[in-house]
Amino acid sequence: MKKRKFLVVSNRLPVSVTKKDGVLQFSPSSGGLATALARVHSEGDDRLWIGWPGIASDELNSSEKSKIVRELNKLGCHPIFLTKKQIEKYYDGYSNDTIWPLFHYFQTYVQHDVDYFEGYKQVNEIFKKAVLKFTDKNTSIWIHDYHLMLLPKLIRDTLPDATIGFFLHIPFPSYEIFRLLPNRKEILEGLLGANLVGFHVYDYARHFLSSVLRILAIENSHGTIVIGQRAVKADAFPIGIDYEKFANSHKMPKTQKEINNLEKKYAGVKTILSMDRLDYSKGIARRLAAFEEFLKENPAQRKKVVLVVVAVPSRMQVATYRKLRLTIEEQISRINKKYGTSKWTPVSYQFKNLPFEQVSALFWVADIALLTPLRDGMNLVAKEYIATKQDRPGVLILSEMAGAVDEMPEAIRINPNDNREIIKAIKSGLELSEITQKTNIKLMQQRLSKYTVHRWAEDFIEQLEETRHWQKHRGDKLLSSESKDKILKSFKNSKSRLILLDYDGTLRSFVSSHHPGKAAPSKQLVSLLT
Repeated sequence: MKKRKFLVVSNRLPVSVTKKDGVLQFSPSSGGLATALARVHSEGDDRLWIGWPGIASDELNSSEKSKIVRELNKLGCHPIFLTKKQIEKYYDGYSNDTIWPLFHYFQTYVQHDVDYFEGYKQVNEIFKKAVLKFTDKNTSIWIHDYHLMLLPKLIRDTLPDATIGFFLHIPFPSYEIFRLLPNRKEILEGLLGANLVGFHVYDYARHFLSSVLRILAIENSHGTIVIGQRAVKADAFPIGIDYEKFANSHKMPKTQKEINNLEKKYAGVKTILSMDRLDYSKGIARRLAAFEEFLKENPAQRKKVVLVVVAVPSRMQVATYRKLRLTIEEQISRINKKYGTSKWTPVSYQFKNLPFEQVSALFWVADIALLTPLRDGMNLVAKEYIATKQDRPGVLILSEMAGAVDEMPEAIRINPNDNREIIKAIKSGLELSEITQKTNIKLMQQRLSKYTVHRWAEDFIEQLEETRHWQKHRGDKLLSSESKDKILKSFKNSKSRLILLDYDGTLRSFVSSHHPGKAAPSKQLVSLLT
């Protein structure tokens, strides 16, 4: 039996291409999805990853494009080339100025622009053409995230029997929020082109099913939607992390060097780590406001605690994000000016993407991880922090609006909109005994070590294959065209006609109950039918 080919399709590839002084440079992508799937993708030579390499095609000549294709093919990847205009409308526009804020419940930030959606449709079509080049009957396709929600249907329209999975890495909003989207019907129909639609938590799957029911009037049974002769399954798959990588990070020489530097830098103070991508959904501004209140109300803690803020640059071409950066940096400046001394700076701030060794060193050293997203699909930083703390104390303060919170009940849960709760959580975290800290971390580690990113991918792929077998089995039971033609001809030529719709063996049950052991219908049944 021929081995099945596997395509991973996402907006970005795990490899980014840039050009410096006219020379092409290839480096690992820093995005969460690319990082999560990179090792999963590398575990088979029958796999191909399709996506945008991160550089506009306007900046490339034909020979440079050819070189990118060759180099990426060596890594099991195939590039999608997009112009600056396409990126502006599809990525900056519809994906990040319309879908992202709406799905994170920031309705006031949503930009409804007809040109944005046209650009979104155009790029999804480009992805479709690329996917079809590498797809045959032995191919399974796994599409990722909100940038490509039209793609499943586009592929399905051309390949009705294709095996397609889709995973959404951000929240799916409630129906009351989703219905605000002008193109809501097209988005749902796009997703229903898949055999399996995955979400981080069941609440998101439930919202999706509710929207399908209310907008498309299609019901589901236990998360399965039947469309014609095809079934679409919606389910939850909470993504994990590369647990061993973080659990063993403190053994790396480069990480040990960073740990030593940090321990000297923060000697004598407790460190509270705030690490996020710069985004309004992460609640960084509210977090800083709560920390400022904490310092005001707890003067005894001044000079004893430092908030380490790491904000990873993101979408700085979007005005909303540039404004957010300015707001955050003004807050930090005010706090440090108000409470800082010549020997103590309350907030240590870095606006950059740190290498793995520095990130893992910060996780190892931090006494508290303060993660307060206002809405978050999962939040892998919380899991990475816990995985790194091998036989180390530490406290996780986590927003109840993060998808990860249900997997880590030992964390201190807070409502990110309540400054009083955040302040109380910081105080509790600083006072928690080391024994309790280690016990809580151990329990969370036991859970996270079992459901890694590899297990997550395996579960999704396994269930996707089950939907394929179910579909094939269902197809086997359908009448062939020849049989249908024969039945229709006989029906049309008949002088009298009787249609029996036997639901789950109703007639057979009727016969058995009245005449046990007999296969022939009773006189009573014959009379009834007559």
